[in-house]
Amino acid sequence: MKRINEYRKLFNAEPDTELKELKTTYRNLVKEWHPDKFTANDELAKEAEHKSRQIIDGYHFLVSIAPETIAATEEEHLISTDSGIADFKLKGQLLEVSFMDGSTYEYFGVSKNIYARLINADKQLRFAKRNIFDCYLHRKAKRSAEVA
Repeated sequence: MKRINEYRKLFNAEPDTELKELKTTYRNLVKEWHPDKFTANDELAKEAEHKSRQIIDGYHFLVSIAPETIAATEEEHLISTDSGIADFKLKGQLLEVSFMDGSTYEYFGVSKNIYARLINADKQLRFAKRNIFDCYLHRKAKRSAEVA
């Protein structure tokens, strides 16, 4: 959730911000912080490079979790509950679940308590279906291993 809030703050975006508005904000931020606007010796050059990467990452991330994107790619966001869970790990409040079919999903805002209950569940897939899959904001993660 920290990552989501950080990007929303950067873009001054609300959870229900439309993609068109997000794109306009993105373009304006890129124009403002584009590294080519600064000379190599300028103090702001390094900051602009960092900020521009952050803007690009934030835009792609916010687009991936936007309601419009999820609706347009609904089939991709359907979680294949037929295949079992291969692996899962918690980083802060980000739960990353890898399935036997090779797909990986990220779930945002998962507490340590829910993670502990998942670990201790007799049937982890059943627990995840009931308490995680439809309860948390999620997106399909892209990994270089999937591309290969």
